[in-house]
Amino acid sequence: MKSLILLAVSLPAVAAPPLRLHPENPHYFLFRGRPTVLITSGEHYGAVINLDFDYKAYLAELRRHDLNLTRTFAGTYREVPGSFSIGNNTLAPNDDRFLCPWLRRENQFDLTRWNPTYFARLKAFLREASRHGVVVELNLFCPFYRDEMWRVSPFNTVPRLEAFTLEHPSITQAQLDFVRKIASELRDFDNLYYEIANEPYFGGITLEWQRKIARTIAEAEAGVADKHLISQNIANGSSTVANPDPLVSIFNFHYSRPPESVAMNHALNRVIGMNETGFDGSADATYRIQGWDFLMAGGALYNNLDYSFAAGHERGDFHYGDKTPGGGSAELRRQLGVLHGFLRQLDFVHMAPAPGMIIGGTPEGTSARVLAQAGKIYAVYLHRGHVVKDAKPSYQVDSASHPTKLIMELPKGRYVVGWLDPKSGRWTGRRTVTHTGGASTLESPAYREDVALLVRAI
Repeated sequence: MKSLILLAVSLPAVAAPPLRLHPENPHYFLFRGRPTVLITSGEHYGAVINLDFDYKAYLAELRRHDLNLTRTFAGTYREVPGSFSIGNNTLAPNDDRFLCPWLRRENQFDLTRWNPTYFARLKAFLREASRHGVVVELNLFCPFYRDEMWRVSPFNTVPRLEAFTLEHPSITQAQLDFVRKIASELRDFDNLYYEIANEPYFGGITLEWQRKIARTIAEAEAGVADKHLISQNIANGSSTVANPDPLVSIFNFHYSRPPESVAMNHALNRVIGMNETGFDGSADATYRIQGWDFLMAGGALYNNLDYSFAAGHERGDFHYGDKTPGGGSAELRRQLGVLHGFLRQLDFVHMAPAPGMIIGGTPEGTSARVLAQAGKIYAVYLHRGHVVKDAKPSYQVDSASHPTKLIMELPKGRYVVGWLDPKSGRWTGRRTVTHTGGASTLESPAYREDVALLVRAI
């Protein structure tokens, strides 16, 4: 019965407006009439451009675990086999299996001729994602980190660090034409938002160029009543967004752990996301904790970079090697589905981060996050994961048993209290308590790595 209910939720009965910011709380999304957070553990961005990748099986695997986001590169950038030590990298198809937006002429890409096969596959991918209720982040551009990526780029007629600078009018024009073409082709999809560029803080991408791309997307949709959201990738780690572009609705970070980027940019009243993790080893606990931590801090989007997806392994059963810079597994996807289910129980649109709610009882080394609607519902997440300087992997998780007597400031009332194991998805200690107001002590079960608490007023 559960799967039937989920399927009914994912498909709109009538044409719906695209994913948008929630009108009551723009820190979150509204999608197909429902308050939404986006959560996934997705492949390495090559689902469309890699002709050997079976995206139907991949999207079905995301849906199987109640994940609702995928991050996809648009074909203006690719890697080559061996890049970043990623085995069976979906973003590094063999040359004859790379699908580019432009046709080739004498082994060179002709930036004046569109490739109809590319646009047909892109739209088929979006239709299949829509069927599964999966939102697509279409990342339009990416810096060329190394010469190996530059040599296979459609833009390699100018210096590598000048491709995204407005310094070469012919290349800029080709890029703007591509943006307009994409906007025209994908106008009717509701499960879509655009990201200007992946990691623009590398490779010479200028802020002026990014603003030009955002403005071109907006102009291309000027006659459309319901416009697609635009995302800007701000930084690796956490930083304050300076002089935010008013056309941008999603500010995405990579490797924001701890998730300080959320509080630092809360006043923007826009979605704060972490749309790439990795480089912290392969342990499932690491990326489960980072997802819970970010979203319980008030973020609305989390994407783990999942290397268990590869061509021929679209159901996520590829056994990657020790040199792979991250993790991913079916078990992690199941655990992130538990996170999604927990958040769906909450009226998070009317909740806000409330770190001051906890006034004692968290052992040394424990991080705590609270989302609350005063007097009604309190969601708490405790974990023991931290970045450790000079350690390998840099993110370490304490897996010893750590029960705690959490002290929270609660108003007078009757509450239903329950503890959730984020790994197994099992609830324990459910009970009803009557509280006279002030400090309330709530004792957790013995837990390893992390635990969640839900306190709901009766």
